[in-house]
Amino acid sequence: MVQRQFSKEGQSFSLITVHKYMKELSLRSIVYKRKPSYLRGKPHKVFPNILNQDFSPSHTGQRWCADFTYIRLSNGRMRYNCSILDLKDRSIVATKTASYITSDLAIETLQQALDQHSPTTGLILHSDQGVQFTSKAFIHYCEQNGIKQSMSKAGCPYDNAPMEFFFGKLKNGHLHHYVIKNDEHLNNLITDYIFRYYQHVRPHSALGGKAPMEARLA
Repeated sequence: MVQRQFSKEGQSFSLITVHKYMKELSLRSIVYKRKPSYLRGKPHKVFPNILNQDFSPSHTGQRWCADFTYIRLSNGRMRYNCSILDLKDRSIVATKTASYITSDLAIETLQQALDQHSPTTGLILHSDQGVQFTSKAFIHYCEQNGIKQSMSKAGCPYDNAPMEFFFGKLKNGHLHHYVIKNDEHLNNLITDYIFRYYQHVRPHSALGGKAPMEARLA
């Protein structure tokens, strides 16, 4: 990623040169931790994997991915973020954080995405088989809005790799470097990362080194 950023700025360095200077400056890459499993409830319905790891739609608004992640505040309390990503340009179309991890949070996040964007007819929403996405309420909401649900195979994070990638960068590359004081602090950190850095600055290998908004405008 460092080499790609130099290239975007008009400077050409080999990987060996970048590694050499990073070593001299004591700069190290961040190692990402595995996401722990959530406690699973009994699903109302599980959907087949329509997406089947095809992460390259022809247009925005055709295929979205959704997932949850947990974030611990400095006082030990847990917060949960639900985010939705558009696979075409890997942009985040909605994000919402709460003190609960339920189908309500999933629905509220999806509603935010629908309010702010205009997906195509027959939108595919891919997720894992978590009870939040397999609940009767969430399935009914998707049906009402003409959304086709697709789900990863149980225990297969590769089926939703773009979301795993995003949350890994958000947490290990940003949030874990702060002592998160409260909900306001957390929300400010997430907003700053997504809407200032991730969407507009961070180069993405799947987009040929472009940031999501650069890819959308290209």
